[in-house]
Amino acid sequence: MLFGQVVMGPAGCGKSTYCYSLQQRALDSARNVLVINLDPAAENYSYSAYADIKELVSVEQVEEELCLGPNGALVYCMEYLLENFEWLEEILGGLLDNDYVIFDCPGQIELYTHYSFMKDFTVAVKHLGFQLCGVYLLDSQVLSDPSKYLGGCLSALSTMLQLEIPHVNVLSKMDLVKGNTSDDDDLEDEEDSLICPDMTQLLEALSVTAPQMFYRLNQALSQLLEDYSLTQFIPLNIQEPESISFVFSQIDQAIQYGEDAEVRDVLP
Repeated sequence: MLFGQVVMGPAGCGKSTYCYSLQQRALDSARNVLVINLDPAAENYSYSAYADIKELVSVEQVEEELCLGPNGALVYCMEYLLENFEWLEEILGGLLDNDYVIFDCPGQIELYTHYSFMKDFTVAVKHLGFQLCGVYLLDSQVLSDPSKYLGGCLSALSTMLQLEIPHVNVLSKMDLVKGNTSDDDDLEDEEDSLICPDMTQLLEALSVTAPQMFYRLNQALSQLLEDYSLTQFIPLNIQEPESISFVFSQIDQAIQYGEDAEVRDVLP
């Protein structure tokens, strides 16, 4: 069985940094983690890429040859990837059982919510024997605005329903949140309120920032999120190895990674 993460989220939320952090953390556990860049517009990234979609097609190439804008070129590149999926199939064909692949995806939300590209992609990868987990990153800084938080949750929910694979939400850049207060108890309470907020409190906050005419809409959306239990986020502070390991473990649990491994005796 092969395992993988499909890393998604808005542009600038820290997807590539997340992939790099997991790759570095995996070195300590002797886990073979391979990162594949699926963003044809990515100019640089800090992780060591096992493969790069730009070897097949790039946004710059499509813009020049087809005279398309950045968004249209990105959509074309993803269509081209699916039409030439044998390129990726050949790359993944040499992997061994228990190899772990992280797919670093583009930051254009429409690819996950409006088109079927990513769903078709995950289906094709699963046919290769992969157990996949969708990892949706949301920048923790947007949580200072209730409207942005609600929008982020809805995009995560839409992605989860579209892909139909195990799904984990991660709050990235929590190291930036930690710099906002000096009291540890206040900090812990603040993090809890962001990671697992009460829908009643969220609705009250929205009532302050949004016009009253949107109250019933915000109420319905808040109830929708609560019904799907999508208000649970795993905080990620890349400055703390324990935080990275915890995120790793939660995703491992979602895809049942290592459950078939033999139990080893603990040496004295």
